[in-house]
Amino acid sequence: MPVIVMASAKGGAGKSTCSVLLATGFARLGAKVTILDCDPSQALSRWARRGLPSGIRHGGNPGPSEIIKAIQEADGDGNIVIVDLEGVASQTVSRAISQADLVLVPMQATALDAEIGSEALALVREEEEALRRKIRHAVVLTKTSAAVRSRVQRDLEEQLAAAGIDVINPTLVNRAAFGELFALGGDLQFMAADPNVKTGGRIEGAIENAEAFTEAVYRRLQEEGT
Repeated sequence: MPVIVMASAKGGAGKSTCSVLLATGFARLGAKVTILDCDPSQALSRWARRGLPSGIRHGGNPGPSEIIKAIQEADGDGNIVIVDLEGVASQTVSRAISQADLVLVPMQATALDAEIGSEALALVREEEEALRRKIRHAVVLTKTSAAVRSRVQRDLEEQLAAAGIDVINPTLVNRAAFGELFALGGDLQFMAADPNVKTGGRIEGAIENAEAFTEAVYRRLQEEGT
């Protein structure tokens, strides 16, 4: 089963949000998912402690000496494996990328995020050279506006396209509901069904965005034969 790795050398880029949305999205489709939290901020683990949806299990917080074994064991169980990595270039990050079927590089549509995001893309290229094989990877633009694409976002998308870098469409919009997941646990559909949950925005829009994002990632996994 596929191994999806979240890589960015910057904290706050959206790695944990992407991890949760994909884990819950694939679980909703009936897949078994294992999440591995290698980020010192432990955002994914805090979300998991509030109650995991059916089909998702927390595989622990492996360090550099454990990460390859943890990924291979979870992958061997027939689960989709989603790895949330720390926001630095490290041995753990390199080893996780080496096991990936798909590396996602979340970044906000800012010049700083684009510059730092390029470091994660460089790490992927280094692992490709070391392994002598291609590693499928794509950029995920996060915290974008639901109303209009900014000029910075348009320029960044053009630069990525010119460099031949795959960009996930749709972007992940800046939705209050995505942040609330870490406070409440569960998934977006659980939040939508709970009359006591106030998300500060249209939960339906967040669900549509998350589902379309999951479908876009799923298509790339199909293309890779995983």
